[in-house]
Amino acid sequence: MNSTSNRPLSWPWLSLIAIGLFGFMYFPILVLAFYSFNDSKYSTGWKGFTWKWYVAFLNDSRILTALANSLIVAFFAVGIAAVVGTLMAVGLARYRFPGKQVYQGTAYLPLIIPDIAIAVATLVFLAAIAIPVSGGLIQLSLGTVISAHVVFCLSYVAIVVSTRINDLNPHLEEAALDLGATPTQAFMQVLLPELMPAIVSGCLLAFVLSLDDFLIASFTAGGGSSTLPMEIFSRIRTGVKPDINALSVVLILSTGFLFAIAEYLRYRSERKRFS
Repeated sequence: MNSTSNRPLSWPWLSLIAIGLFGFMYFPILVLAFYSFNDSKYSTGWKGFTWKWYVAFLNDSRILTALANSLIVAFFAVGIAAVVGTLMAVGLARYRFPGKQVYQGTAYLPLIIPDIAIAVATLVFLAAIAIPVSGGLIQLSLGTVISAHVVFCLSYVAIVVSTRINDLNPHLEEAALDLGATPTQAFMQVLLPELMPAIVSGCLLAFVLSLDDFLIASFTAGGGSSTLPMEIFSRIRTGVKPDINALSVVLILSTGFLFAIAEYLRYRSERKRFS
């Protein structure tokens, strides 16, 4: 048997494969960024460098309104998920109760369920529980979008926090209780500061995913409650314009910045824990 058949790939081949994979993933983004500076109204040819498309979308009231709606949804959904998700992670890690494994599996289901399934299920649920409110029925609005986004934001925050809490010394709270702290004081002054980097990291991740969501928002938003992904989709059906290219570049840079902050917080937390 030829011994060279089991020989691992050499470094140059691995480098070429890595470059090819990263090029396949990120070259379209570079093309999009390139055409966002194109002076032409269409992406069929280069007519010169310009910043006007960035100025155009910043002065577009529809885009700014949709962006404001997306930020409102993301902030409220992540805020609720931060509190409930942290408490859920602590409860699952520190306490035993009947049906714990079933509840844990159910809590993390939104991570693997397709967005379209969550969107349809949420819409059916809202229709099923519709009750008289101020003489009418529950109307689709930003409130229903927020409630739908809490579902998957909750799972992302909980899983990040639970990963952190599983690595902590379980006797920290016991030591605080032995020193005279109440359970609330032990949680607020001992456990919560240790979990804070994971909470912030999970919130940033959930915030980006909420800001980026299209399917769930399109099913649960009412008239006049368009989010930014919905507004972008409504415009690109007739062709991608340079102002949308410019908006996409800004969104990519913003979300990349948030992911970098989340990764930095996670790295600093791990480094502090092992130092």
